[in-house]
Amino acid sequence: MKLFGWRIPFTGTKGKALQMVSEGRGGWWPIIRESYAGAWQHNVVVDNAAAMSYYADFACKTLIASDIAKLRVKFVKRDADGNWLETPNPAYDPVLRKPNPYQTRIQFWESWMLSKLNRGNSYILKSRDLRGVVNALYPLDPNRVWPLVADDGSIFYRLAADKISGLDEDIIVPARDIIHDRMNCLFHPLCGIPPLFASGLASQQGLNIQRMSTKLFENNSTPGGILTAPGTINDMTATRIKEQWELNYSGKNVGRVAVLGDGLEYKKMALTAVEQQLIEQLKMTAEVVCSTYHVPPYKIGVGALPSYNNVQALNVEYYSQCLQALIESAEVCLDEGLEVAPSVGTEFDTGNLLRMDSVTQIDMLSKAVQGTILSPNEARAMVDKPKARGGDSPMAQHQMYSLEALAKRDAMDNPFAPAAPTAVPAPSAPANDGADDSASEDDVAAAKFIAGWRAKAALAAC
Repeated sequence: MKLFGWRIPFTGTKGKALQMVSEGRGGWWPIIRESYAGAWQHNVVVDNAAAMSYYADFACKTLIASDIAKLRVKFVKRDADGNWLETPNPAYDPVLRKPNPYQTRIQFWESWMLSKLNRGNSYILKSRDLRGVVNALYPLDPNRVWPLVADDGSIFYRLAADKISGLDEDIIVPARDIIHDRMNCLFHPLCGIPPLFASGLASQQGLNIQRMSTKLFENNSTPGGILTAPGTINDMTATRIKEQWELNYSGKNVGRVAVLGDGLEYKKMALTAVEQQLIEQLKMTAEVVCSTYHVPPYKIGVGALPSYNNVQALNVEYYSQCLQALIESAEVCLDEGLEVAPSVGTEFDTGNLLRMDSVTQIDMLSKAVQGTILSPNEARAMVDKPKARGGDSPMAQHQMYSLEALAKRDAMDNPFAPAAPTAVPAPSAPANDGADDSASEDDVAAAKFIAGWRAKAALAAC
């Protein structure tokens, strides 16, 4: 077997039994096609490929994948104070910028997330250089990957041949060569279940509504009906009238004037779109799909935007209930896959996702600088402004005192007693060089006046 052109020996022990993982009650993919237990017995079967084409399902998956893919992945390191700071890393920065030769980082993360949302599992094959450092990541087709469990509990993966990922033939690799990100492991801890497991029936219902609506509007929004006669007519006459009616008054001829005689009467049978409440039913199915993906309905155009005008609050809600679990799961899987030390790791830069409106952002940054939380240059960097000279450290006003200084003041017997004036030493008498003695007396008087003035100033300050 070859991997990326290198001959790879079988990594398992000869004769070790590898058992295929049971992905559910007889396989999880057929379960998705069954909307509820026993549904197949009633011919209520969800076509997975068709359900994935429902507009709400497509919108939720592509929205989540694109929002996560646009976030830059940065390499961070824990400092002495326990804070995670972005730190360049020559070994892993290249693979974060360009995961593989045929994908950009945005395309790579879209593939990762879409695989997880479509099938509940993302399989990423790791490639290493001669040092053993991961230098490329290849997303695999989840339909061509099978988890295996050995007798001793060790995990392997069977990979089908995939030319674009460097697999010339089928191969079995250990778990250390695969990044496996999975969600909703309802039946087996190695097999994730996608949201389509719960929303498939709603998607199928929405598609049926759209199909019926399409046929209705093809018929000029006119439902079918029946012709009734006051008396009995034979089969030949009924067939002739039916054929003439369909020829003259259906399809392109809908809306033409019909002249009925012999007591014939037309009555509609099907309900109109208004009577069936198609819009309300279609909206309900889309909301069900959104609930399984935890996407706020207004994000995909279902329903009205919340009335309160706070962009940050809406984005925080979307992040916390939908994206956060997916992002943090990907971060953990990537850290373990790159085999980095505990003090370093990867992190998605969620700054662009949680960006607030300009007025709120400036107000927040101003208060952060005034409260010595951020330095002026840190605040300027958040609004894409260059550094200013002298703005690298947090700033505080001169009259502010540290808690330590206030504690020392409060430890005094009487913290509010006026401070004693500081004695000012008298200037030394100049050497007598034969000048007039009256000049020396004037200097002494001036010195005493200055000392007194300083003492009064000190008492006023207290």
